Amino acid sequence: MATVKLWTDEEAAAHPVVARVFADIRETRKTDFINNFWRGLANHPEVLDRTWSQLKSVMTGPTTLGPVVQEMIYIAVSTANACSYCVHSHTAAARAKGMTDDQHAELLAIIGLAAQTNHLVTGMQIPVDEAFLV
Repeated sequence: MATVKLWTDEEAAAHPVVARVFADIRETRKTDFINNFWRGLANHPEVLDRTWSQLKSVMTGPTTLGPVVQEMIYIAVSTANACSYCVHSHTAAARAKGMTDDQHAELLAIIGLAAQTNHLVTGMQIPVDEAFLV
């Protein structure tokens, strides 16, 4: 259960900042769907606006990594941060952008391996090799 109110389209339309951001989300994503993350952030219009601007800047438009890789990175970080909502949201986005079942399986294997080796090196407090220092 959410700890904040999830704004309806009618409530959003009545607030100029929220209405503008929701309209931009719809236009940018070419959909009428506004997910619950944005509906919850509408309780704080300035945070909604700032967060959407940052996400739009990084996750849309021309990209060096490509949209599928960007979403896969988001899945990995969301997994590390235990954010179930973001894991689901960005897995759906990655699949919509072309992530295959094989790519997803490989991603999960890498996430699991990285978590394991991160914990091992942290537990052993291994110093960073000089060759790796930039």
